[in-house]
Amino acid sequence: MSMVLRRMMMGLVAVAISLSVAATSPLSKTADTAAVAHSYSMADFTRVRKYDAHVHANNPNRAFLEQARADGFELLSINVDYPDFPSLERQHAIALTLAAKDPQHFHWATTFSMKGFGTPGWTERVNASLARDVAKGALAVKIWKNVGLVEKNADGKLIMLDDPGLAPVAGQVRALGVALIDHQGEPRNCWLPLDQMTTDNDREYFSEHPQYYMYLHPDQPSYEELMRERDRFVAAHPKLRFVGAHLASLEYDVDRIAAFLDRFPNTTVDMAARMSQVQYQSVRDREKVRNFFIRYQGRVLYGTDLTFAADADPAEFRREAHRVWSSDWRYLATGETQRVDMIDADVPGLALPRAVVDKIYYANAVRVFAAPRPVD
Repeated sequence: MSMVLRRMMMGLVAVAISLSVAATSPLSKTADTAAVAHSYSMADFTRVRKYDAHVHANNPNRAFLEQARADGFELLSINVDYPDFPSLERQHAIALTLAAKDPQHFHWATTFSMKGFGTPGWTERVNASLARDVAKGALAVKIWKNVGLVEKNADGKLIMLDDPGLAPVAGQVRALGVALIDHQGEPRNCWLPLDQMTTDNDREYFSEHPQYYMYLHPDQPSYEELMRERDRFVAAHPKLRFVGAHLASLEYDVDRIAAFLDRFPNTTVDMAARMSQVQYQSVRDREKVRNFFIRYQGRVLYGTDLTFAADADPAEFRREAHRVWSSDWRYLATGETQRVDMIDADVPGLALPRAVVDKIYYANAVRVFAAPRPVD
């Protein structure tokens, strides 16, 4: 056998051995390599179409829109019956102003006041208002946590989400062909002592808003009671396009979110203001969290809860929006590790497949918040 032929044969054997070793390498290593190869990078951030499906534009300044365009985002600004926000009339006016300036990037959701609930004419006034807002471009209707935690009926009892008086409003939302976004209750941390909460952002929020800190109000409904009320409402309106804001307040356990989505096939959840709770889980079991997003890639909406306050400095807000959006992209779309102060941990990115990221960041929101399509 010639020397050249012998060297060629030895080379083929070496290649075969190399392939054999690669095939028998630990699955986690090869899986991680494959995941990164099929995921986005930070360089892709501004190039990929994205949709923040939960923000609050309470300032008519163009800064929010300008940063959204720079970072490749469309926005859904949600009007909320929240005492810390401008009046509902002011929120409505700002939404119309910004939508007129840039209808391709700015979308909005309307809401309604619970004032007068249960009195004659309340339902008719609310339903007429919702119809007018949808005709003006609203793509969804928001129900806030004041239902279940704050608002009371004529008998002094809390008005719960499954109260029969809200059923006609749910029917109107369905008939108008838009989604209902519901913020039910609070994160489970709200019912825990501060030192048992899992994230610093919850500690900060509930320290500053004791009126919503349920651990201090044992006379209020329990966490599980509010979740049952929400589930009864969803079960009673199966044709309603229902969006569970803030991961449906099940943020502490991806298994429980999965069970909710399995039980109610016409629901989606948004991630607004709950990223740190997801990251808290993923530093303990990254693959479990990653597999959740892959399995439910068509049922999760990216959202932040970014709020452009009336008195905010536009330049500073732009920097903060870019920081939040970049950090979330690094976690969901890439395999990079970053420090997350809210949970005092270094958090590896999930490196979700590009097709999954495209749905969570854009396609799902376009589907859920499409132009009105009435349901019989």
